[in-house]
Amino acid sequence: MNTTFCAADILLPAKADMEKWAVAACDQYTGEPEYWARVEKRVGDSPSTLGLILPEVYLEEPDVDKRIDDIHENMRDMLESGFFSYYSDAMLYIERVQSDGMVRRGIVGAIDLEQYDYHAGSSSLVRATEATVPERIPPRLKVRMGAQIELPHVLVLIDDPEKTVIEPCKAIRERRKPVYDTPLMEGAGRIKGWLLDRELKEQLSGALDRLNNNEEFNRRYGISGYPTLLFAVGDGNHSLATAKEYYERLKAANPGKDLSNHPARYALAEIVNLHSSAIRFEAIQRIVMGVDTEKFMREAEQTLGFGGDPTSQRVISVIKGSERLSYIHKRTSELSVGSLQDFIDGYIAKNGGKVDYIHGADVVKQLSRRDNTVGFILPDMQKSELFRTVIKDGALPRKTFSMGHAADKRFYMEARRIDR
Repeated sequence: MNTTFCAADILLPAKADMEKWAVAACDQYTGEPEYWARVEKRVGDSPSTLGLILPEVYLEEPDVDKRIDDIHENMRDMLESGFFSYYSDAMLYIERVQSDGMVRRGIVGAIDLEQYDYHAGSSSLVRATEATVPERIPPRLKVRMGAQIELPHVLVLIDDPEKTVIEPCKAIRERRKPVYDTPLMEGAGRIKGWLLDRELKEQLSGALDRLNNNEEFNRRYGISGYPTLLFAVGDGNHSLATAKEYYERLKAANPGKDLSNHPARYALAEIVNLHSSAIRFEAIQRIVMGVDTEKFMREAEQTLGFGGDPTSQRVISVIKGSERLSYIHKRTSELSVGSLQDFIDGYIAKNGGKVDYIHGADVVKQLSRRDNTVGFILPDMQKSELFRTVIKDGALPRKTFSMGHAADKRFYMEARRIDR
């Protein structure tokens, strides 16, 4: 039986306005504080996951430590007041109607962090698809260190072209009523969740075991001798990396203690099928702020060797509404995003400035109208390239792609205790 992804003890509100309860992932809309201001106004005093997470738009605010303390206090209050209903040994089948009307199906369960390694060169069953930025872990770790519960926005991909794992679970719709069914705020669609019965959980585990067959795995990709990649973290890798770091620190602080059954060994996540028509890869765009735009672009042209050959890597720069298509001839990566990121990192290290990662070309065009700001619009990566690239080359450059628009990311819904 597959144990890398397994059932968990899941918490859901016993009674709440679920549209106000569920909010977008903490790393979304980081360049749009007005979005989070609207969410705060909409939620008001209602119970909400907004009070249990730290939107990263607030990371550099002077009251960030108080926000974290409030998060921990809100968790304690909800647990002590009996706010949650408890579902033991549970998995949930999810149907998410996205903002584009497409339905994304998934299964919520627990990832075994012993089988996950986000570092470069990992050969674990669960791997990161993109390079992990170490600086992004400490702020999230600060939240998790004092937390009694976790809420996931992690989406983990499986490469299941025959649709043997997730899709058969939709049979639960005929057997049980959903445990939640709610619209999502800010035009983000709708979500339903059903508790899987024992038969479907066993069926799902068996299907994962078959995907985990190493001989078949190598045959599928036309390779030989590679360890199986069963789960590729498509979204929320830094949250999963934070859970891993927390667990490793817990082990280090308790040498010789058996923590094999400690709840912190696992992290809630939703698995989704790469082959779902609702899964669309989109490039994550860049905004570089606080730079002399003329100097920045002059050095970019020299370093990256901008030219007119359309067979080279391409990138569109945007300054004050003016767009320029360029082709990179001095590449440092197999992908245009990697070559561009290498230049941005080097420039900022020498000259200062800040880079932010943006979902949506329209937002880039809007933000790049600000002074001392350059936006970059990058081409989409084909999702068929993902598993093969990670298997052969390791993690992609950080923030290479996004699985759809920010509104279609996983909203916080289920919770799980991570303390004893």
